[in-house]
Amino acid sequence: MENEQKQVLDMLQRPFRLPTRKEEDHPIVFEVGTRVAGSQPPPQPLALARSIPRGTVFSIFVKSHRLAAKELCDYFMETSSVTELKQRVDEMQGLVNESLFIFALSFVIIRKPEMRHLRLPSIVEIFPSMFVPVTTVSEMEHEAKKSTPDQEIIVTEYGPEFSSTHLKPEHRVAYWREDFGINSHHWHWHLVYPVDLGVSRDRKGELFFYMHQQMLARYDMDRLSVGLNRVQKLSNWRIPIPDGYFPKLTINNSGQTWGSRQDNTLIQEYKREEFGLLPFDVSTLELWHRRIMDAIHQGYLINRDDNLTRLTDNVKPPEKRGIDLLGDIVEADSYFSLNSLFYGDLHNMGHVIISAAHDPDNAHRENLGVMSQTATAMRDPVFYRWHKYIDDIFQEYKLTQPPYTAEELSLSSVEVVSVAVESRGQKNQLITGWSTRDFEASRGLDFNADKPVIVRLTHLNHHPFVYSIKVVNSGSVSKEVTVRIFMAPKLNERGVEMNFMEQRLFWAEMDRFTHDLKPGPNHILRSSTSSSITNSNDFTFRDLEKQPNPGEPDAPENTLFNFCGCGWPQHMLLPRGKQEGMSFELFVMVTDWSQDKVAQPDGACSCSAAASFCGILDALYPDAQPMGFPFDRRPLPMLLNRHVERTSDLTRLSNIAMQDITITFTNAKITQ
Repeated sequence: MENEQKQVLDMLQRPFRLPTRKEEDHPIVFEVGTRVAGSQPPPQPLALARSIPRGTVFSIFVKSHRLAAKELCDYFMETSSVTELKQRVDEMQGLVNESLFIFALSFVIIRKPEMRHLRLPSIVEIFPSMFVPVTTVSEMEHEAKKSTPDQEIIVTEYGPEFSSTHLKPEHRVAYWREDFGINSHHWHWHLVYPVDLGVSRDRKGELFFYMHQQMLARYDMDRLSVGLNRVQKLSNWRIPIPDGYFPKLTINNSGQTWGSRQDNTLIQEYKREEFGLLPFDVSTLELWHRRIMDAIHQGYLINRDDNLTRLTDNVKPPEKRGIDLLGDIVEADSYFSLNSLFYGDLHNMGHVIISAAHDPDNAHRENLGVMSQTATAMRDPVFYRWHKYIDDIFQEYKLTQPPYTAEELSLSSVEVVSVAVESRGQKNQLITGWSTRDFEASRGLDFNADKPVIVRLTHLNHHPFVYSIKVVNSGSVSKEVTVRIFMAPKLNERGVEMNFMEQRLFWAEMDRFTHDLKPGPNHILRSSTSSSITNSNDFTFRDLEKQPNPGEPDAPENTLFNFCGCGWPQHMLLPRGKQEGMSFELFVMVTDWSQDKVAQPDGACSCSAAASFCGILDALYPDAQPMGFPFDRRPLPMLLNRHVERTSDLTRLSNIAMQDITITFTNAKITQ
């Protein structure tokens, strides 16, 4: 039988080929203008999946597109083998939207137990045009045409500076917003946690809040690194959006361009007809916003039966925490939202109305902007302003929750003596710079070349480092603990040391792991490459073609990459820092694993990679504490008879320690 992995790799390249037409098939007709009466093709199955034209935008933020995705996913999920799946893929070849096709096929490979030994290549190689500007694509095509017979490979380099000039301050963080790894992560996360597909994941709503909050924290750290202020929320939708965005990308390798937004564009009433959406404007968003805020301050939600559901985090499983209920409502998954008709579709429709701001009635027949697609949305500066607004809703709720008590924060039998990071022989000094990564663009774009066409992408990177944590267990027996590591900038935009409440939303989780403390002194060494938020495995087509089949000698043991592939890119673990050095604080907290652990169901899969951001496949989220603990709530009013003004005040607890570190940006090449 043909190698199953090779069959999958072949299927992932299928949507870009037109089907081979048989004589008895309905003729392929390319029309311009009005269709002649009576020339409609006969009705076909999977009408919803076929309703989205090829070469156009597929958006999970649009309800009709989510229904189309569910129809195609269900059709593929009915298969029981890769061979049967391939038959259905052959059937749908060239008939459905390319992005929808890849979404559905990837969805199935991740979720079907018999296919979990298969791996997905990077979305960058499947859709190069979502990551590389059209000018670079044209350059690659030109190089392919003029290549000589002795050339074994064609390489085109592309840096991060194409979206605008330095006349626009926001361009200083273009390297971050347009990073291939960050955008791949966002696409993969929404594949693992899709909306309206009936996928039930433990603490899905809470993770929607936490993952996006952490992205904002990291974005703000890089903004400070380049002299920008923290991102401001997009809360007033009746004034123009000051920053425009011109993506210079094409959709689904079709040649069609994404819509562009001019500076100072006003969000207007959405009246486009192509998605079956009724006209709506910002007053609808404002209505949903008021209802959600009322629920937060009243302390309860109104479900579909008009009953009240308490909104609090002080509950125990299987009852959902308030933050989880709130996340389901804000993201508006109709399967899990307590009342999607009443609380609306705030997050998703915000993406839609912003992505249509440049052509709200489709009068100019412009495509939606990049905010409509998970693989491209993070490139646009307005994404962060929109999600800052969304995050403020969650923060409003979090501030209604009681502070953690000293008992909840402390672990009296454990003392964290010291914390440090070490890299290349330097202590508490970390270095960032630039690296490159090669992707084979010719897998997703047809250059009519008989040799690989490579795009070499420049990205931020850092030298690997090691956490060195010295801990004393004063007990007489070993104790299993959770080690929680966070990092935040020490100074704000004005160069002033931040108080607890100002710094609270800056704390970015760096790692979280369990460790067995023996009685007495312990020295914990933990590599940055083992982080619980990152995914270092990013396979290309070429990588996967070289790997042996599962069960064969030397076959990779990690059979869960597709799920674990949902992770923050390892090369973006650290913020950029400054060339003169930038001060950050490292926070380490040790908690009792007996209080943190979660009883997993029998036969639950194990996947440690990126569990902080992506959970565990077919299992419960591996931490009983609220996500972001201990920074998800306001500080304890009185701690050991003193007010908590700064985060460093928490170090009066023996199980918490902090360390000043410096991150220096070299603006030079980083080699691992």
